[in-house]
This record gives sequence, C-alpha cells and structure tokens, in this order.
Amino acid sequence: MPATKRSNRKEQILQSLAQMLETSPGQRITTAKLAAEVGVSEAALYRHFPSKARMFEGLIEFIEDTLLSRINLILENEKETQGRVYNILMLLLAFAEKNPGITRILTGDALQGEQERLRERVQSLFEKLETQFKQVLRERKLREGKAFATEEGALANLFLAYVEGKMNQFVRSDFKSLPSSQFEKQWVELQKIWLA
Repeated sequence: MPATKRSNRKEQILQSLAQMLETSPGQRITTAKLAAEVGVSEAALYRHFPSKARMFEGLIEFIEDTLLSRINLILENEKETQGRVYNILMLLLAFAEKNPGITRILTGDALQGEQERLRERVQSLFEKLETQFKQVLRERKLREGKAFATEEGALANLFLAYVEGKMNQFVRSDFKSLPSSQFEKQWVELQKIWLA
C-alpha cells in the first residue's frame, strides 16, 4: 500500500476517534465501534495502530504538535509579555472549543480505564505549557525591565489552572459552556492580579 494512502487512513482513524469522543460523551470507545465508524474491520485498524492506546497517543501527539508550534509562532510575532500571555490563553481556549472530543482527552475524561501512560503524556503536556508561561513571564524582566508583584511560578500555575478549569467546564456541560465565553472580562481581572 502506498505510504500516502496509509497515512490518510491513519488520519481518518484518528479523526473518527476524535469525532466519536465528541458525539459520545461519557461512553467508552471500543475498537469495534471505531472500526464500524471508519468503515473497516478491527484487523484493519490494527494494521495502522498496534493498540487503542497508540491511537490515543496519536491524538495526544497531534495536540502537542499543534499547540506547541502555535505557541512558538505567538512568541515570534508578539514581543510584549501581556500580548504573549493573552494570545497563549486565547489559543488554548479556542483549541479546546474547536476540538471538543480532543478536549475530553486533555481533561482525562476520555482516558478513564485506558493505560496510565496516556494520562502521563497529557500531564507532561500541561507541564510543558506551564513551563512556557513561566518562561514568558521571566522574560518580562529582560525585555521590559519590569518584575511582578507575584512570583512567576505562581502566576504560570494560575494561568494553567484557569485554562484547565474552562476545559473541564466545557466537558462537564456536554460542550455547552464554551471555554472562550467571558474570557475578555476575566482577562481584565487576571491582569489586575499579575500586573499589580
């Protein structure tokens, strides 16, 4: 089978898995259901992915690659700390909003009963995001000659907790409570904390 056709099928499987996570909240996705959704046999699924865990890992890799590459673009294009933090927060909220099924992976909701290493991969991604916030905040001293009233690590954790909370509300509400709703008003309040 040509490589492009194989990679297209792999993408199709991952897209179907993400779609099922969105349309079947609270339900466990079996390989039989996924194979039926893709329109192939279970054996065909396993030709592309050795296990269901590898399918989830494929989605987690997609999340990582997408978010980290877009954060790098933000850092290239935006030189001011305030703009960087705002844009990274908005990116994370918008990504969750556009990818409800994938957000279930980020909150751990879709990983119940799955392999522990998948939760560890998601934990590692959130640690990278927190480190990124810390780095942006630390660079403020160098770039703008200004320090914060609050320690950078505590602020970075606050930003991450805010994003995770919005993602959890989104999943818990069956995708009705949009992560970006009220962000502009909340951003005003967040700035009061970190720019005090």
